[in-house]
Amino acid sequence: MEYAIHSRTLFFFFLLFLFLLCITTAFNLTTLRFDEAYSPLFSDFNIQRSPDEKTVRLLLNRFSGSGIISSDYYNYGFFSASIKLPAESTAGIVVAFYTSNVDTFERNHDELDIEFMGNVKGKPWRFQTNMYGNGSTSRGREERYRLWFDPSKDSHRYSILWTPKNTIFYVDEIPIREIVRNAAMAGDYPSKPMSLYATIWDASTWATNGGKEKVDYKYEPFVSEFTNLALEGCIVDPNEQISSTNCTDRIASLLAKEYSTITLEGRKSMKWFREKYMYYSSCYDNIRYPVPPPECVMVPSEREMFLNSGRLREKMKFGGSHRRHRRQQRSQRPRKVEVTGQVAAM
Repeated sequence: MEYAIHSRTLFFFFLLFLFLLCITTAFNLTTLRFDEAYSPLFSDFNIQRSPDEKTVRLLLNRFSGSGIISSDYYNYGFFSASIKLPAESTAGIVVAFYTSNVDTFERNHDELDIEFMGNVKGKPWRFQTNMYGNGSTSRGREERYRLWFDPSKDSHRYSILWTPKNTIFYVDEIPIREIVRNAAMAGDYPSKPMSLYATIWDASTWATNGGKEKVDYKYEPFVSEFTNLALEGCIVDPNEQISSTNCTDRIASLLAKEYSTITLEGRKSMKWFREKYMYYSSCYDNIRYPVPPPECVMVPSEREMFLNSGRLREKMKFGGSHRRHRRQQRSQRPRKVEVTGQVAAM
């Protein structure tokens, strides 16, 4: 009996592998070395760079987290990296890969997030995507998901496409979320130049079970590894009132890339992912938003999955709690402080 169940499980994952192999094609990307396009953001002593500058390891220990930032601001672009997350007990840990301009536009910043949230030992990582435009931190657009693989075993590529027309989040060339810009969104759609950030930090106050599970430093250091770093877009000076850089050609080139349009096969893979692995969507949270945000597209097969709270009607088959956590607003990236305790993360 056990052998039969094991055989069916292996067969299922074999079919899943063939399915993903058929629907995905690796993006043609030019990768960059760390010293070509990035700088330390905070806690340089917790940043490990490979001799060839192609791999960066960000560490979290009882003294501090760590982070890096792109050396330039981009007026739209494609931001991508292969990321391997910490293993063992990861409760309270957040690894973030995101774009922002909070340093330049402190009161009306824009932001696009991929945030990985750790879990108690034996339970899987979860992650969320989010969007803020023009300082709209009170109107978060979170979606939360699980993955079909263990992100601590191997590196997987995560990407953010940001254009004047749309934003697409990718996992291993599979589109998992698209936000199509429309007039009703107004300033809620990110439109000012942004930098790329990657950080690891202690988010014990909210990241796991609403803050009940804290980081266990018995397992330190916690290491997140970033490789295949890619930045494509128009580099600009965000402080110029009238940009001296004409980004028209670069934006047109960006829009012509294969990752800027979701194909029919891509739509099928996105549907598969969202119906199987998404466990919260602000679009279906009628308690939080009686009138859904203007970019929301109501998909009947998704709508029937959720209660009015945006939570799943049924737990996912692979277990775990799906209670919605009300996270603290994070309108700022982690900032440098004296190393007398944990680096504060806002």
